[in-house]
Amino acid sequence: MSIRPYRDIVRRRSRKIRVGSVDVGGDALITVQSMTNTLTADAAATIAQVKRLEDAGADIVRVSCPDEASTRALKTIVKAVKVPIVADIHFHHKRAIEAAQAGAACLRINPGNIGSSQRVKDVVQAAKDHGCSMRIGVNAGSLEKELLERYGEPCPEAMVESALNHARILEDNDFFEFKISAKASDVFLAVAAYHGLASACDYPLHIGITEAGGLIPGTVKSSIGMGALLWAGIGDTIRVSLSAEPEEEVRVGFDLLKALGIRHRGVNIVACPSCARQGFNVIETVRVLEERLKHISTPMSLSIIGCVVNGPGEARETDMGFTGGGAGAGMVYLNGEPAYKLDNSKLVDHIVELCEKKAAELGSGKKLEPAL
Repeated sequence: MSIRPYRDIVRRRSRKIRVGSVDVGGDALITVQSMTNTLTADAAATIAQVKRLEDAGADIVRVSCPDEASTRALKTIVKAVKVPIVADIHFHHKRAIEAAQAGAACLRINPGNIGSSQRVKDVVQAAKDHGCSMRIGVNAGSLEKELLERYGEPCPEAMVESALNHARILEDNDFFEFKISAKASDVFLAVAAYHGLASACDYPLHIGITEAGGLIPGTVKSSIGMGALLWAGIGDTIRVSLSAEPEEEVRVGFDLLKALGIRHRGVNIVACPSCARQGFNVIETVRVLEERLKHISTPMSLSIIGCVVNGPGEARETDMGFTGGGAGAGMVYLNGEPAYKLDNSKLVDHIVELCEKKAAELGSGKKLEPAL
């Protein structure tokens, strides 16, 4: 009997759609998204935040378009940034049409919520005319009244039915360029809903645990739920929903994908939790290194280990490493081999220099990683 390799992830087969210049689904990379929290009508503030998200590595950024002032500003925003912009629309079909006309790459809209069939046709036509895709966004906190009455409470079956009902409306209008999300703040509910959707359709899935909370608890919840889905091969694009700065959502998203070996961006630091054996202050060193290495997007690995118990073994598996020793110095490892001793006082600056040099040697870091 053959045993499936423990690292092996078999990705669910889905159709591929386009979100502006970015492919989603099929054999495309799993993309990382975030959302601005500025007033979209304030184009300058929104552009500045989108650019910070671009620097953090975001592949796609969503902005809220609740009013006409927002869709007017959208045209300026789209022209000023590089990433595709998703316009978040809830109930007003005119905002969707305006957003498509303004250059949005995708509309986040539930077609069943915008009124008459003619309104749906008008939105679909605007999307077709301007090359927009769509995202159907089902949320456990805003399920249709009829479904709640029939099922009694938010449940996976109700969420899947809601998503498929919305999908059917688009299909009936000969529109298939859409992805689906089925989010909940409850990890178990969200995971079950996504498993149901993955079995029921072949549309790309945007996954996330909504309203997950602050940076640490939200990261934990998101990692449990999204990690379980991604490990099962479910998910084509992700957003980590945190009550934190949007850039943190992107960083956590890439860390999640890195932990599963799905995408690699930036410096992956392997570090010990520190103990009485440490030859230098591991916790402070790693904190400073994380901050000073944020600008590097080129994939590489770095081990920072406080002592020689596990240090040499970890260094064997990383591009660069530092293992603490005695008398205020430790060993630098390059490509898994011990290279030279270094005073602890020079550790941070030297490691940053090594990482920047490697990034320069490997190029800009904009190369596409192989899809899973």
